[in-house]
Amino acid sequence: MRLLLAAGLLAGSAAAAQGIDERFNDYPTSARADYVFGCMAVNGQGRDVLERCSCSVDQIAAVLPYEKYVEAETVLSLRQVGGERMAIFRSSPSAEALVADLRRAQAEAEILCF
Repeated sequence: MRLLLAAGLLAGSAAAAQGIDERFNDYPTSARADYVFGCMAVNGQGRDVLERCSCSVDQIAAVLPYEKYVEAETVLSLRQVGGERMAIFRSSPSAEALVADLRRAQAEAEILCF
């Protein structure tokens, strides 16, 4: 009986640990690479910039879940489209909150990495 209880506890703790790891590593490699390429296009092409941009996306990933990152990037993209229908992405409180969360994560990453 104790063996079954111990096995159940170990399985539960492994599942919890996997959930934590997934939370902190939920950005796909392609999204991280895309961020680093964009960052390097703005900041330069040296090895030091590669390290700083990699650090930056890691910091953002630690603060902001990937789903929220995608939502904020989508809002920012849609804000660039003209027209009345896109006004909601420029003025709605929920869109503002998404972008503000991303900007805070980027500011924190810039302080820590650059």
